[in-house]
Amino acid sequence: QVQLVESGGGLVQAGGSLRLSCAASGRTFTGYHMGWFRRQAPGKEREFVAANSWTGVSTYYADSVKGRFTISRDNARNTVYLQMNGLKAEDTAIYYCATALRGRYDERPPMAGEYDAWGQGTQVTVSS
Repeated sequence: QVQLVESGGGLVQAGGSLRLSCAASGRTFTGYHMGWFRRQAPGKEREFVAANSWTGVSTYYADSVKGRFTISRDNARNTVYLQMNGLKAEDTAIYYCATALRGRYDERPPMAGEYDAWGQGTQVTVSS
């Protein structure tokens, strides 16, 4: 059974930093892209934040976080990270990690519908 467990969320002042982690287990994750999404308010759609390929060579970011957030991964630990710097009040959200099968050396970004496993989320609150 696939399990994705996020951690590292919390309350931080605007301008501060947090590092989210997502540990994956339950199957091999070779060839899987891993991504971060967020939902900023109940009833709002979950939006893409960042993703990277299995090799880590290709990374993708939403325009709203470019230059502030960095995604990375440790395949030996089946873990993906999201370093968030320069946090703003509008970054307040529940952050979810997800996986999408793309193949080892397929660097193309997945479509949203290709993400097939999701974590339960971790709350990030940025006070202004």
